[in-house]
Amino acid sequence: MNTAPLQGIKVIDFTSVQSGPSCTQLLGWLGAEIIKIERPGSGDATRNELQFDPDCPSYYFLQLNSGKKSLTLDAATHDGKAILTKLIETADIFVENLHPGAMDKLGFSWEEVHKLNPRCIYGTIKGFPVSSRYANLKAYEPVAQVTAAAASTTGWYSGPDNIPTQSGAALGDSNTGMHLAIGLLAALVQRTHTGEGTYVYQSMHNACLNLCRIKTRDQLTLDKIGYLTQFMQYPNEKFPDYVPRSGNTEGSGVLGWTYKCKGWETDPNAYAYIIFQRGKKDFEKAVEVFGFQDWLTNPDFNTADARDRHKDALIARVQKWILDNDLDKYQVTEKLAPAGVPVAPVLNTKEIMNDQSLYDGNTLVKIDQPGKVGEFVTVGVPFTMSNFQPTYPPCPTLGGNTAEVLKEYGYTDAQIAEFAKNGTTAPLPDGKM
Repeated sequence: MNTAPLQGIKVIDFTSVQSGPSCTQLLGWLGAEIIKIERPGSGDATRNELQFDPDCPSYYFLQLNSGKKSLTLDAATHDGKAILTKLIETADIFVENLHPGAMDKLGFSWEEVHKLNPRCIYGTIKGFPVSSRYANLKAYEPVAQVTAAAASTTGWYSGPDNIPTQSGAALGDSNTGMHLAIGLLAALVQRTHTGEGTYVYQSMHNACLNLCRIKTRDQLTLDKIGYLTQFMQYPNEKFPDYVPRSGNTEGSGVLGWTYKCKGWETDPNAYAYIIFQRGKKDFEKAVEVFGFQDWLTNPDFNTADARDRHKDALIARVQKWILDNDLDKYQVTEKLAPAGVPVAPVLNTKEIMNDQSLYDGNTLVKIDQPGKVGEFVTVGVPFTMSNFQPTYPPCPTLGGNTAEVLKEYGYTDAQIAEFAKNGTTAPLPDGKM
């Protein structure tokens, strides 16, 4: 029995780079048919970005386009417009992430697509909300982060490294793709009630801002009382009127910090993250495993509010305990976790990708790509379903499904050959228009 949630759903993928392809790849892994439109001759820009071999597509492309069908098509030509029109007329979802106004210029705006196929859901990714003063900025990942409070609240809070810092997580790109996927899935459900497709607009800015929700919470608190007790700046420094950077504090009110462990002098990731919870019983369990029983009666530490006021001393003592006991990050985790202390080692990318327990069919998956690429690893569907297991097919070659797709839409071999000659599905020879 086929339990793929999106079986029978056809998606026309007019996206490139990361934000759009991450969305459509997820839809494909959930069972949808994804027809990826690529520029003849060059394809998605990521095919040739950051390549490990000049004869192979980059891992950047490979990790975002598993299982799709690649149709090379110049939608600006007369025949290209006719072909894209045919595709849209039978599509359930059309997704694009071109710069503002580009699809309108091509003749495939939301209004035009809705006329062609009223049941087609139109998904679009842009940098900013239509109402934003920055709506016409060219939006890259960092542009979204710096305008959504992600960068201004990330990084160190003092010294020469006190500068806005973008997250290592793709808050503006893959995160935007996941947000759009939610909107498209909601639109599919809505269509069962209305019978019509809808326009789903997702901005990179709003996707970033959604993940910065707690920073807007902090701004509200700051506006009310003028300080934030969970930040390292409290209680000794004056807060600005905006949420500052907070280093490695946990952020939600518990006292969390990153601690050096054995080997930190040579390994920049030889650290563990430890959290002191606010509850009395949780604190007593932590004190027991650390051997800091004097804290139970010390007014500087025996309440959560007191610990907020004496963070520096608490952190210094925990740090000394780790180094005096010569504990590596894994040993710290093994000692503290059984006592219910929230703790984890700081893992680098190599450690994560070498962890065989993560190859569970969803977390990390291996894709067998034909040719020189061979097997590669990517991140799979981020959730599990009790009655469905995704499969992870290889990525398409550039235009590798052009003839197959066109034949499905009734085009003859002669027409397909003509499209390749006139610049519709293949580049024209140099010097010809």
